[in-house]
Amino acid sequence: MMKNKKLAKNIADVSWHKFYTYLEYKTKWYARAIHKIDKWFPSSKICSYCGHVMEEMPLSIRKWDCPKCGIKNIDRDVNASINILKQGIKELKKENVA
Repeated sequence: MMKNKKLAKNIADVSWHKFYTYLEYKTKWYARAIHKIDKWFPSSKICSYCGHVMEEMPLSIRKWDCPKCGIKNIDRDVNASINILKQGIKELKKENVA
Protein backbone atom coordinates (compact mmCIF):
# COMPACT_ATOMS: atom_id res chain seq x y z
CA MET A 1 0.00 0.00 0.00
CA MET A 2 2.59 2.55 1.12
CA LYS A 3 6.22 2.63 2.12
CA ASN A 4 5.34 3.95 5.59
CA LYS A 5 3.60 0.93 7.16
CA LYS A 6 2.43 2.85 10.24
CA LEU A 7 0.80 5.53 8.10
CA ALA A 8 -0.84 2.86 5.93
CA LYS A 9 -2.23 1.15 9.05
CA ASN A 10 -3.56 4.43 10.41
CA ILE A 11 -5.29 5.20 7.11
CA ALA A 12 -6.86 1.74 7.09
CA ASP A 13 -7.99 2.18 10.71
CA VAL A 14 -9.64 5.51 9.85
CA SER A 15 -11.47 3.86 6.95
CA TRP A 16 -12.85 1.13 9.21
CA HIS A 17 -13.81 3.72 11.83
CA LYS A 18 -15.61 5.77 9.19
CA PHE A 19 -17.45 2.67 7.95
CA TYR A 20 -18.43 1.69 11.51
CA THR A 21 -19.66 5.23 12.28
CA TYR A 22 -21.82 5.15 9.14
CA LEU A 23 -23.12 1.70 10.10
CA GLU A 24 -24.03 2.98 13.60
CA TYR A 25 -25.88 5.91 12.06
CA LYS A 26 -27.87 3.65 9.73
CA THR A 27 -28.75 1.16 12.49
CA LYS A 28 -30.12 3.99 14.65
CA TRP A 29 -32.02 5.39 11.68
CA TYR A 30 -33.72 2.03 11.07
CA ALA A 31 -34.07 1.21 14.82
CA ARG A 32 -31.69 -1.75 14.62
CA ALA A 33 -28.68 -2.84 16.67
CA ILE A 34 -25.05 -3.73 16.00
CA HIS A 35 -23.49 -6.73 17.69
CA LYS A 36 -19.69 -6.94 17.60
CA ILE A 37 -17.87 -10.27 17.68
CA ASP A 38 -14.60 -10.46 19.62
CA LYS A 39 -11.76 -9.52 17.26
CA TRP A 40 -9.76 -12.56 18.44
CA PHE A 41 -12.55 -15.03 17.55
CA PRO A 42 -10.80 -17.54 15.22
CA SER A 43 -13.43 -17.29 12.47
CA SER A 44 -11.21 -18.39 9.59
CA LYS A 45 -9.65 -21.29 11.53
CA ILE A 46 -12.95 -23.02 12.37
CA CYS A 47 -14.57 -25.36 9.85
CA SER A 48 -18.08 -23.96 9.35
CA TYR A 49 -19.36 -27.47 8.56
CA CYS A 50 -18.16 -29.52 11.55
CA GLY A 51 -16.62 -26.99 13.97
CA HIS A 52 -13.08 -28.39 13.86
CA VAL A 53 -10.51 -25.75 14.88
CA MET A 54 -7.25 -25.62 12.92
CA GLU A 55 -4.24 -24.89 15.13
CA GLU A 56 -2.11 -23.09 12.56
CA MET A 57 -3.31 -21.21 9.51
CA PRO A 58 -1.05 -18.56 7.98
CA LEU A 59 -2.70 -15.74 6.01
CA SER A 60 -1.13 -17.09 2.81
CA ILE A 61 -3.55 -20.06 2.89
CA ARG A 62 -6.69 -18.90 1.07
CA LYS A 63 -8.40 -22.29 0.65
CA TRP A 64 -8.07 -25.35 2.87
CA ASP A 65 -9.39 -28.87 3.47
CA CYS A 66 -10.86 -29.88 6.83
CA PRO A 67 -8.99 -32.90 8.24
CA LYS A 68 -11.96 -33.88 10.45
CA CYS A 69 -15.01 -33.87 8.12
CA GLY A 70 -13.17 -34.04 4.79
CA ILE A 71 -14.76 -30.96 3.20
CA LYS A 72 -12.43 -29.79 0.44
CA ASN A 73 -11.48 -26.36 -0.88
CA ILE A 74 -13.02 -24.24 1.90
CA ASP A 75 -12.62 -20.57 0.98
CA ARG A 76 -11.11 -18.83 4.01
CA ASP A 77 -13.18 -15.63 3.73
CA VAL A 78 -16.52 -17.31 3.00
CA ASN A 79 -15.89 -19.78 5.84
CA ALA A 80 -15.04 -16.91 8.22
CA SER A 81 -18.21 -15.01 7.33
CA ILE A 82 -20.36 -18.09 8.02
CA ASN A 83 -18.62 -18.58 11.38
CA ILE A 84 -19.08 -14.90 12.32
CA LEU A 85 -22.79 -15.15 11.52
CA LYS A 86 -23.13 -18.34 13.59
CA GLN A 87 -21.21 -16.81 16.52
CA GLY A 88 -23.32 -13.64 16.42
CA ILE A 89 -26.57 -15.64 16.47
CA LYS A 90 -25.23 -17.79 19.33
CA GLU A 91 -24.24 -14.72 21.40
CA LEU A 92 -27.53 -12.92 20.74
CA LYS A 93 -29.55 -15.99 21.77
CA LYS A 94 -27.49 -16.21 24.96
CA GLU A 95 -28.14 -12.51 25.74
CA ASN A 96 -31.89 -12.84 25.17
CA VAL A 97 -32.16 -15.85 27.48
CA ALA A 98 -30.31 -14.21 30.39
